[in-house]
Amino acid sequence: MSKLTTILLAEDEPALGQIIKESLETRGFQVLLCENGENAFEIYKQNHPELLVLDVMMPKKDGFTLAKEIRMENDTIPIIFLTAKSQTQDVVEGFTIGGNDYLKKPFSMEELIVRINNLLNRTKLQKTSEILNIGAYTFNFPKQNLQFKNEDSMQLTHREAHLLFHLIKNKNAVLDRSIILNKLWGNDDFFSARSMDVFITKLRKKLNRDDSIQIINVRGFGYKLIC
Repeated sequence: MSKLTTILLAEDEPALGQIIKESLETRGFQVLLCENGENAFEIYKQNHPELLVLDVMMPKKDGFTLAKEIRMENDTIPIIFLTAKSQTQDVVEGFTIGGNDYLKKPFSMEELIVRINNLLNRTKLQKTSEILNIGAYTFNFPKQNLQFKNEDSMQLTHREAHLLFHLIKNKNAVLDRSIILNKLWGNDDFFSARSMDVFITKLRKKLNRDDSIQIINVRGFGYKLIC
């Protein structure tokens, strides 16, 4: 009998939390429901779930703070934010601290389930043993670190590592902006595009010790890693 995928759900609205929990359980997931961020962090440490669904506005500890703490321990676990916030800076902040996707309330359960399955499938596909070379850098994708020559390696975030992986795989060719946004962010809307720009800037800084490497913006199409 195969092990059920465990999802940690942190939602402070009891009725909504129960609806989400029951809906996910009917789809074959095991769901750990918490009503505040502090309790959710303890449950996370005890149970090691495969995916997190976090409400942003919660008592005791909000979803963003919780995600930051979890990202300090785990760079790879997929995180979906549930939020009533619609301000651009709030959504960008969620992606910047390590969120993989977000849903604005109210949302349909079908959409949440599709996004969960997409993230889980993406995580399975990206568990690879590949170690890639780019210029004077060595990129260890499974460990999510980047090393310049024989110096100490730099640890990348989950999203930085996956974005760099796709850039290297498409080296010297245009990486289609819409395709990569849908693959890594789950959609290609304005907020996701802003978040991707932030991560491209971070990668440029980390690769700037080798002058032969450039990440250029191909306006209207996407990005190209040149080496």
